[in-house]
Amino acid sequence: MQQQPLANIQVSSFHPMSIAAHWLTVILLIAVYALIELRGIYPKGTAAHDLMKIWHEMLGLTVFGLVFIRLILRGIFPAPDIHPAPPLWQHRLATAMHWTLYAFLVVMPVLGWVVLSAKGKPVPLYGLNLPALVTADPAFAKSMEAIHETIGKIGYGLIGLHALAALWHHYIIRDDTLHNMLPSAHAKGSL
Repeated sequence: MQQQPLANIQVSSFHPMSIAAHWLTVILLIAVYALIELRGIYPKGTAAHDLMKIWHEMLGLTVFGLVFIRLILRGIFPAPDIHPAPPLWQHRLATAMHWTLYAFLVVMPVLGWVVLSAKGKPVPLYGLNLPALVTADPAFAKSMEAIHETIGKIGYGLIGLHALAALWHHYIIRDDTLHNMLPSAHAKGSL
């Protein structure tokens, strides 16, 4: 029996590792945003406030590592076709949105790393301190922090659009886009 080339294999859902990496990214992003937004419930300089910032930084760097795993998985495991197939313009728009999200997931942690480095602060990662990317420079740190915060606000929009698109596909178009990324999709698709 001859094996089919990987590029020609039809799959009915995303691979379970791709699904897990996607939803882990979602959970981490919720935590990253929640930690930075809610840190103000504690006064500046308190241990709880500082701990929330440290966890924001570590989880952000975790997202940075996870995005590379997601890109590798994307290269190894083919994405399922959408049924019914969307028009070409929708496919291109979705592809552009996905690559924009990947860029966001890389740029934000790097900017955060640069900010900490420029402030002369340690870059914590689960008991390790990562090396500084730049030398300490308070003015540069302030400008990079402003960019980091601005892109973070843009991230709300990107993530929101991505979620709305998934819901639009599911409830309005009624295709299998969202279903293919649900944890139960692979088990049902393989029956």
